[in-house]
Amino acid sequence: MSKASISEKIKLSTEPMLLPIVRILMQFNIHPNVITLLCLAGFLISALFIAQGKFLMAGLILLVFAPLDAIDGLLARTGNKVTKFGAFLDSTMDRYGEIFLFLAFTYYFILKGSIAGIVISFLGITGSLMVSYTRARAEAIGLSCKIGWFTRFERITLIILSLILETIFIALTLLAFLTHLTALQRIWYVYKLSKE
Repeated sequence: MSKASISEKIKLSTEPMLLPIVRILMQFNIHPNVITLLCLAGFLISALFIAQGKFLMAGLILLVFAPLDAIDGLLARTGNKVTKFGAFLDSTMDRYGEIFLFLAFTYYFILKGSIAGIVISFLGITGSLMVSYTRARAEAIGLSCKIGWFTRFERITLIILSLILETIFIALTLLAFLTHLTALQRIWYVYKLSKE
């Protein structure tokens, strides 16, 4: 079983638990795009704590706000508010959320004078963006490319755990390596599909 299928199974298994929240939001006529922007705000707040080295607080904030990324899509589908712009906004804000986190990590390591930390933060964000970019480009040429060992779910989960456990350097090193490996995995996958 691939990592992508694991992510999908987790998403499907958590939807029943999120439905009560979605129904409450529907009663207040909350638009899915509002939830998307609220999720981004949570990532920004977490990033501010990361920059200050307050990792536990940053991790707890992410733990609260990260699930909103699943709620906005479920709210859109349940409330019949699925739009192309909503999907575009959700994906774009997801990228900005990760950029905020890695910018905060970079700032923290600059203050600490850690060249290694700065490098792994750079490799982490470039790898994360390339994982998303390879999927987007594949879909642009008509190929589905959801496979991969280190999708956004795995990345955010690892970041949350590393913040709470305060093991960010080890986690970012793993993330930097595995994201680029996942991007290469997707490149190879698309290459094979294009040959068929």
